[in-house]
Amino acid sequence: MAKKFVYFFANGVAEGKAGMKDILGGKGANLAEMTNLGIPVPPGFTISAEVCKYFYQNNRTYPDGLREEVKNAMKKLEEATGKGFGDPEKPLLVSVRSGAAVSMPGMMDTILNLGLNDKTVEGLAKMTSNPRFAYDAYRRFLQMLGDTALGIPKHKFETALDNMKKAKGVKLDVELDENDLKKLVELYKKIYEEENKQFPQNVEEQLWLAIDAVFGSWMSERAIKYREINNIREDQMLGTAVNIVAMVFGNMGEKSGTGVAFTRNPNTGENEIYGEFLQNAQGEDVVAGIRTPLPLDELKRLMPNVYDELIGIMKKLEKHYKDMQDIEFTIEEGKLYMLQTRNGKRTSKAAIKIAVDMVHEGLINKEEAVMRVKTEDVERVLHPRFDEKALSQAKSIAKGLPASPGAATGVVIFDSSKAEELGRKGEQVILVRPETSPEDVGGMAFAQGILTSRGGMTSHAAVVARGIGKPAVVGAETVEVKEEEGFFRVNDTVVREGDWISINGSTGEILLGKIPTIKPVGLEGEVAKLLEWADEIRRLGVRANADIPRDAEVARKFGAEGIGLCRTEHMFFEKDRIPKVRKMIVAKTKEGREKALEELLPLQKEDFKGLFKAMAGYPVTIRLIDPPLHEFLPHDDEQIEATAKDLGISSKELKDVVISLSELNPMLGHRGCRLTITYPEIAVMQTKAIIGAAIELKKESNLDVVPEIMIPLVGHINELVFLKKIIKEVADQMIKEANVHIDYKIGTMIEVPRAAITADEIAKEAEFFSFGTNDLTQMTFAFSRDDVGKFLPEYLQKGILEHDPFKTLDYEGVGALVEMGTRKGKSARSNLKVGVCGEHGGDPRSISFFHKAGLDYVSCSPYRVPVARLAAAQATLASKEK
Repeated sequence: MAKKFVYFFANGVAEGKAGMKDILGGKGANLAEMTNLGIPVPPGFTISAEVCKYFYQNNRTYPDGLREEVKNAMKKLEEATGKGFGDPEKPLLVSVRSGAAVSMPGMMDTILNLGLNDKTVEGLAKMTSNPRFAYDAYRRFLQMLGDTALGIPKHKFETALDNMKKAKGVKLDVELDENDLKKLVELYKKIYEEENKQFPQNVEEQLWLAIDAVFGSWMSERAIKYREINNIREDQMLGTAVNIVAMVFGNMGEKSGTGVAFTRNPNTGENEIYGEFLQNAQGEDVVAGIRTPLPLDELKRLMPNVYDELIGIMKKLEKHYKDMQDIEFTIEEGKLYMLQTRNGKRTSKAAIKIAVDMVHEGLINKEEAVMRVKTEDVERVLHPRFDEKALSQAKSIAKGLPASPGAATGVVIFDSSKAEELGRKGEQVILVRPETSPEDVGGMAFAQGILTSRGGMTSHAAVVARGIGKPAVVGAETVEVKEEEGFFRVNDTVVREGDWISINGSTGEILLGKIPTIKPVGLEGEVAKLLEWADEIRRLGVRANADIPRDAEVARKFGAEGIGLCRTEHMFFEKDRIPKVRKMIVAKTKEGREKALEELLPLQKEDFKGLFKAMAGYPVTIRLIDPPLHEFLPHDDEQIEATAKDLGISSKELKDVVISLSELNPMLGHRGCRLTITYPEIAVMQTKAIIGAAIELKKESNLDVVPEIMIPLVGHINELVFLKKIIKEVADQMIKEANVHIDYKIGTMIEVPRAAITADEIAKEAEFFSFGTNDLTQMTFAFSRDDVGKFLPEYLQKGILEHDPFKTLDYEGVGALVEMGTRKGKSARSNLKVGVCGEHGGDPRSISFFHKAGLDYVSCSPYRVPVARLAAAQATLASKEK
């Protein structure tokens, strides 16, 4: 049996249905479904998207039998309409439209009024007793066919139309009369001649030109770009279908019209009809915006019966599809026709409200609501965003990487100390740096947003900004920062310190001037309800990466079930602490180091008490010091001299220490567990601070505290054995002396490939694993996190990598290590808790992988917790579907 390529629909019976979107495209499938539902749809047929795939695989030719199928379908269409294709007395006109499985509005081609020529236009005029309408349809067809199928510049037709209106002294197309339109038809034909094109009078030739054009538009520049921007993979679709539908005319007079409507408000999600229409118009008039449409309420006044029928159909469609519908309709001489229905595009706020409301209305269940809302919708409603009206008037000067979402506006400041000083006073500043370092944390914390000209998505600026919920744009390479001179330059645009700029951390855009922002809604209302349902569904736990009590409190507010990573070294960079850390580093003896560490002990203990309080019984994973010691020391001569003076040593002594600590590759050097193996007194102090905080809270408020002490960068079991012994001796002695019960655990961060490979050995000593996927990715790929910006964009652009591996986990390589480490670890210790605390813990795609890999929890920045909660629930539901 020959393969079927054409699917017919007419008079309440269709050969297709809604579930056939892959074959019929969204438009064709929904036209068929509406036909089967008894909704008034003009008769027509759909050429399947399988033909599109064949078209491109076979040098733009068609499969055998297609032309015969189309010919037979046209005959059926003639029978259904009582008109003839090319009949000079009673002509059948058709529209030829695209329609892929995924909606791509406006990206592919459409041709209306096909079937008109010099003879059929006269027949149409007689048949409708409306010559003006007939020639209006003819001039529209001439323009659309010429532009779409034959490559004649559209502006040539538009210029001729504008000149005609000027000559007549009118503003609108509808003000041109029959004779004007006849002249316009002749002018349009001359444009064909000027372009050395022949207008085809043969309607069969017109039809196949149009079909060619629609299939050809699948690979148009704008369609390809749209798919790139919206992450629509071509290999997951067959291409576009072609819909050939009998024309119904909204431009036949005052009792005719066309419009677009939504079953709910797409901006707010309110359960109210939202739409507009134009009298005496065809569909492209609404889209083009040449005439101002009327609100749908006007249709109620002008044609009350049509309005009531339209509302009834819209309610029926929403109930049937169980989602907000975006519909297109035409009214021909008082008769309503539905031309399209699809799930409507909506704002993030509307998406969440509609999903939650539909559960309350009984249209969908909680699981469907959770799957329907995109994780980026939750993210967008929780971050500040720019006022849309003001944004549309702002000037964009550059674009970087969207490192941390949200909108920020402020004056440009290049110095972190100054940014902190002004920020503390409540002034709005944007910290602009070539790149940031730990020394910049104060300025970053008090700035509205951060902009760097260097660095990637996991650079210091990006990681810290996400952790503290600050909008950030990084790696904006066209921004030339001249901090010493007090300005930055983008081509010919110079922005000086004190000038206002705005940055969009969700898009990477950098804009001139002060743009008002709108505050996020927070976890209340529909967002809170949706996430409550997500929590009922998900298997994965969700923790937060938090270093200070304020971050922990934010994390709890957003629903975190503990802290998966507290980076203790971040506590050392506070102004009152870094001198003590430096004192410890320059000490020449163990006793000297211990003395300096004793000064840090009470400060760290208070920090940990704050974290434990904020988490109120949830686990808190505290990583022992990780970075190399040189990061705590100054490096330029001026700072070295000032610091040496503070430490009471000579600048030469301090410079000697800096030189001695410098490393060729510090990320692979003296850091993590290697540091505490060399200087065990650091691990002793930090253990005392952690356990001491837990003991004091237990005694003060009987608060159950769950400390998890994490040893970083372990690659060999003996490293863990050595440090675990020291930590356990200190902790057990303190607990015994305090006579309290503290349920603490000692585990490790799996971030070295060897640790994943030997996870079964390591699990004999470790009570929990936490995958540090930032370093694990760096070491597996041998990519420097700080230097990938130099080549990674090329890798992505040229298709060498599909995703940035520091943003979305590399399933095949790094993911294989995560799976192996989890499997081996749990085989050696059945009650082993396994989590992830790298940047991937907040990425929805990566969370889906971690769910499948059998991890117990993910940990991410406090402001990503709501996203992770939803993504974890969606991962659970997706796994059940399979």
